[in-house]
Amino acid sequence: MEHLLASMKITGDDKVQRSQLKHRQSLVNAFGLKEGMRILEIGCGQGDTTVVLADAVGGKGRVLAVDIADPGYGAPVTLGEATSEIAASALGSRIDFKLQTDFLDLPEESFDVAILSHSSWYFRNPEQLLAYFKKMRRMAKRICIAEWDINFPRMAQRPHFASAAILALYSEFIDNEGNIQHVFNSLQLQEMLDAAGWTVQKTAVIDASYLQDGAWEADYAKSVKQAFFGVPSRVQSLAASLFEMLEVDEEAESLDSFVIIAE
Repeated sequence: MEHLLASMKITGDDKVQRSQLKHRQSLVNAFGLKEGMRILEIGCGQGDTTVVLADAVGGKGRVLAVDIADPGYGAPVTLGEATSEIAASALGSRIDFKLQTDFLDLPEESFDVAILSHSSWYFRNPEQLLAYFKKMRRMAKRICIAEWDINFPRMAQRPHFASAAILALYSEFIDNEGNIQHVFNSLQLQEMLDAAGWTVQKTAVIDASYLQDGAWEADYAKSVKQAFFGVPSRVQSLAASLFEMLEVDEEAESLDSFVIIAE
């Protein structure tokens, strides 16, 4: 892990980044990647998963990392700042970052695996994601998806689910530039993969309860509570019920991640 932290210019005592990388390593292990593979990553963000993918494919592999967001997006570190650090690192020669780029506008080329790691909720609607799946079907032999699993087994994970639902409502009724646009579950994504011509080969659930994301999303959801006073009454009622789920005594856990692999 130390060499991955070094590639991201992260100090060794950063426990948050260590836990985030640990989970991404678990996801990439579940994807079953091999050295020398050509990888297409959709929704690379600041590159947390990208560095693990680049490490997995080795010096002869390649990762094309695409994100529709502009380089100035993100906090406290922007996408541009984070990806520039990675590009200048020892893993940088294996990665081609394309920010502010719609995948549907890119020319088609061949890849061994297409990856969407915690990026499906950024899609505004199923039609847009389905179009991505169809294009990936023409370009890649395999597709691997990881996303938060809303079928949570422990009550301590409920605030993360409630926060995701609140923020999806926020994007729909208040500000459509929110991070969470559409909360897809595993079954919905599998049905969309089937419609795009993919055949699901494997599914799995990866522990992510130790991550900080659940608490982060809960804090953000609480910060936008006042904005719901102006939405339709039925939406206000639903939002109020979800906000009540955030009021828990114990420390909130993150949702686990599900993995889908299709060919």
